[in-house]
Amino acid sequence: MDGEGFSRRRGYRRENPDITIHEAAPEEVRAAILSIAEADIGLHPSFIRDVLCRALRTLPDTSNWSEYPNIWRECQDLIRGCPWYRVYDFIEILYRQLDEKRARLWEGLINEYFVEAGVGWHMVNGVLQSRGPQSFGVTVGKAQEALGRRGLGTARDEVSEALRDLSRRPEPDLTGAVQHAMAAFECVAREVVGDPRATLGEILNRYPGLVPKPLDDAMAKMWGYASENARHLREGRTLGRPEVEFLVEACCAAVNYLVSKAGA
Repeated sequence: MDGEGFSRRRGYRRENPDITIHEAAPEEVRAAILSIAEADIGLHPSFIRDVLCRALRTLPDTSNWSEYPNIWRECQDLIRGCPWYRVYDFIEILYRQLDEKRARLWEGLINEYFVEAGVGWHMVNGVLQSRGPQSFGVTVGKAQEALGRRGLGTARDEVSEALRDLSRRPEPDLTGAVQHAMAAFECVAREVVGDPRATLGEILNRYPGLVPKPLDDAMAKMWGYASENARHLREGRTLGRPEVEFLVEACCAAVNYLVSKAGA
């Protein structure tokens, strides 16, 4: 029930694989989630079934009354046959049904497994958020911390909204994520230069020392790319998750630079 095994005690773990799973829940992931709930957290199949039925909005099979094998097999059938996004709903709902100690253990084991399995989700206080490469999480987290420390609540909220858009299920709002990330960058740039009405493009033109060359050109082109592909949509032009994650991370890196430059 404590989740400790040989590999955890000894600190053995394989090198983190690339993230390959986002809008999906392969069978091995479903099996692992169920195993963590039953074997590591120590939950009875009947408890797991109740939470699964809540997540799937269905009723339990009343003809199944024995924990093993009947109810446990029902749990396996339920999680195996549901849409991928309901698997992640189950993870969040189960977190809310546990006491504090078990909830922390559940979150930690799920996050650990997701990293090892290349699943692009990460649980924070019971809520699953989109997870990019390690650098993505570090950069975004640093931006949120820096903005909160400086009291730039609007910009911090924009970063959080970008993460929420990336984390929406069953379909992420990729254009929304870009718009919110760019809004955070623009908001901080306005604060730093004291020009509350200027757009980011205007700021980069009016204040050439804000970002050193040639990075200012790169920022201007990134702003133009985001405007063309996310802010002003055109038929036939769509953004992919890799491009969006890059843009969100780049915006957060720019935010970190501006906040640091302003002496926060």
